[in-house]
Amino acid sequence: MSERGQFRGGARGGRGGNRGGGRGGNNNNQHQNNRNNNQNDSETPRPKKENILDLNKYMDKEIQVKFSGGREVTGTLKGYDQLMNLVLDDVKEITRGMTNDEGNTSSRPLGLLVARGTLLVLISPLDGSEEIANPFVQTEEENAAPAI
Repeated sequence: MSERGQFRGGARGGRGGNRGGGRGGNNNNQHQNNRNNNQNDSETPRPKKENILDLNKYMDKEIQVKFSGGREVTGTLKGYDQLMNLVLDDVKEITRGMTNDEGNTSSRPLGLLVARGTLLVLISPLDGSEEIANPFVQTEEENAAPAI
């Protein structure tokens, strides 16, 4: 038994000595260093992170949100955080047909929604915004070769 204790590190646990590692043991130096680093961090004041967008002016107003997967929703903005996670109420998901025609849209109610900020592509208010035709799409008449 005494020989086995020497191989396992004796009474200290782990690999024994000051080599560290293993299962437990006396690694007090690591913990003390972490404590000292944490105390230094709390003494220096960090500047407060500001949001990229000021969404405060859109609180309790209808907004439209587009996500990176192509989904679109409209709802009332109830809250947000500095990571741009949104809380929307009375949410309706808008689905468009493959041709993206105006008459080929439908919606379904979702209720309360928490939208993750990393998935957001577009946030726009419903008041004061309207959809226009794409000026960069060429019609078939414009694509036809000019007659000589």
